[in-house]
Amino acid sequence: MIQTILAIGLGTPELIAIVAVVFLLFGATRLPQLAKSLGQSKRAFKEGLDEGEKDAEKEAKEK
Repeated sequence: MIQTILAIGLGTPELIAIVAVVFLLFGATRLPQLAKSLGQSKRAFKEGLDEGEKDAEKEAKEK
């Protein structure tokens, strides 16, 4: 992920500014909730992908 950010051309000052804006928008109390929600969403997305791959493999074996 860091390589992707660096490839875009964002340096340390830009990243600090982005973090500061996010902190101001959401506040210190909501940031942990936001991070938890993002983690749960990512986990659910991966589980959905895995389930889709298993279904595709199952259908391929049946044919």
